Amino acid sequence: MPGHKWKPDKSNPAKQLRRDPYEVLGVTRNSTDQEIKSAYRKLALKYHPDKNANDPEAADMFKEATFSYNILSDPDKRRQYDTAGFEAVEAESQELELDLSSLGAVNTMFAALFSKLGVPIKTTVSATVLEEALNGVVSIRPLPLGQALCRKVEKQSAHFYSVTLTEKEAQAGFVCRVHSTDKSKFKLLYFDQEENGGLSLALQEDSAKTAKVTSAGMFFLGFPVYRLDHSCNSMAAVKDPDTAFFKKLDGFQPCELNELKPGTHVFAVYGDNFFKSVNYTIEALCAAPFTEEKENLRAVEAQILSKRVELSKFETEYKEVLAQFTEMTGRYVQEMQAIDELLKKRNEIHASYTTAPPMKRSGSSRSKSRNASKEASEDGHVKDKKPTRDRSKKKKWFNIPLKVDKRKPC
Repeated sequence: MPGHKWKPDKSNPAKQLRRDPYEVLGVTRNSTDQEIKSAYRKLALKYHPDKNANDPEAADMFKEATFSYNILSDPDKRRQYDTAGFEAVEAESQELELDLSSLGAVNTMFAALFSKLGVPIKTTVSATVLEEALNGVVSIRPLPLGQALCRKVEKQSAHFYSVTLTEKEAQAGFVCRVHSTDKSKFKLLYFDQEENGGLSLALQEDSAKTAKVTSAGMFFLGFPVYRLDHSCNSMAAVKDPDTAFFKKLDGFQPCELNELKPGTHVFAVYGDNFFKSVNYTIEALCAAPFTEEKENLRAVEAQILSKRVELSKFETEYKEVLAQFTEMTGRYVQEMQAIDELLKKRNEIHASYTTAPPMKRSGSSRSKSRNASKEASEDGHVKDKKPTRDRSKKKKWFNIPLKVDKRKPC
């Protein structure tokens, strides 16, 4: 990889002095997702800041490789770049994968806070873990088929497992699943074995919440099995719920491997929590007893692919109708205002047909009562008509005078 510093343009931070992402990662335009991912991981491991603390050029190379991978790892952004170059890709919207093991306590706390508030935080496997695996210095524990193991892994650490498959078991298919009942975040990893005995990361599946657990699985059943990248939809949901709906199936992509060959294979469970360890259960299964489940999975995934095509067409129709609805809503408000204005003018014209002087409102209720008691006389004089009150006391039945002769005894 030729020396080249990746620097922001001081006149416009959004634009970068950039090389072709394919050139940066050392891949071709026809490279598969897996080839792009493998190329990036090798560069990221080589130029990671943890290994090159005092090397600013390595830091620039790491940023450049990460920026390039963020474009080529996203199908939409890769297609946009292939069509119109960097101008079609918004640099501000690129998501960076964080290595939590390289962050300080304060930065980790902020990342955890943002994640709690719903901001999607993409994390990557610790460079230390990947380097130890590549150098072949990790401890690997055998994982028997059909036996579940319950263990606890520390944050930003990994437990490695080896699974040995016979010819018959490999043909029948293989499944590796991990779940956590305390809803911890983790990654399920699959490694390729290098000639020198080291391990290089080949597949990665992030845990996802399902019901009351978090789970992740890898399915090698002899036909394309798809995985759903939830990070694509979570970022869209932050921006716009409608966009999130139509992008819900964009992360539904086929896994790079459909089957495993007979022999020994290495998996790992990586603790992806911010602060605490991860309790998990891992199990490796031969798919031979699950014939019905295999066919159901194949059928459901075919339906999901059809639905993704339908959703793409529906998005176009929905946006057209939504635009018409917005236009009609705006017109509705305008028409309502116009009608109210016309009715107001009509009432004003009706009220103008009169010879009576305009009515004046008095300032108090007392003046109103006073004006109401006045009437015009025939000669034009105005006299007050006040109700006459009979001030004479009427006799009541209880006012009967009683004369008592004091001389006579009662």
